[in-house]
Amino acid sequence: QEWKNPFATWNPRDFCNVSKIVLPMGAYWSPSIFIVERVNGQNPNPDYMTVTYNGVFYATQPFQATLTCSLMIFKFPFDTQMCNLSITSLLYPVTDLVLKRRGTPAELMKHSQSYFLTDGEWKFTNLNIIEYTENLDNGEYSVVTYKISLERRPTLYVLNLILPTCALYLLDMAVLFGPSSLEDKINFQIAIILGSSMLAVILNNILPTSSEKPPIIGTH
Repeated sequence: QEWKNPFATWNPRDFCNVSKIVLPMGAYWSPSIFIVERVNGQNPNPDYMTVTYNGVFYATQPFQATLTCSLMIFKFPFDTQMCNLSITSLLYPVTDLVLKRRGTPAELMKHSQSYFLTDGEWKFTNLNIIEYTENLDNGEYSVVTYKISLERRPTLYVLNLILPTCALYLLDMAVLFGPSSLEDKINFQIAIILGSSMLAVILNNILPTSSEKPPIIGTH
């Protein structure tokens, strides 16, 4: 967080060239912000903040949050999801406090990618930042929303789910139109049904249950 207090300025030459000091958080006013979509999180309260001679305050507040996102898995496992992270202050209306981003979306995305886990299931693809005013019952409040785009890495699902399913159906067609006897075809059809049922169980365990539409891979 960074903000400016015009009443907390001094001339460094009058104070042994001291241009920056560290003060406790309770010594001066600091903005209270909240994450709108927060479900659970750890918020260690910072003890100190830095003040420069021109009245600019700096405070670093580490925060780990768990957010909920509405998943659209119709194109699973080739889906792209978008999650919102909205920051606002419900204590101060927009006439008293206006939230602004510190850098450009490209700079913040590059900075965020350095912290994102690169070998997981999701790939961090884009970051958009929207600044707007939210109208509530008791006034208008400044809000900054980070729209985070994530793309699923489909390689594992292709190897373990899509390719075996395609192989089963190809074998099914080969046996159905092949020269085998009727008894062999029936036995193989039963094996195909059992294999498809096992893949359906695996798919059901993999997919989240919060999506409004089932994936196209599960409806065919």
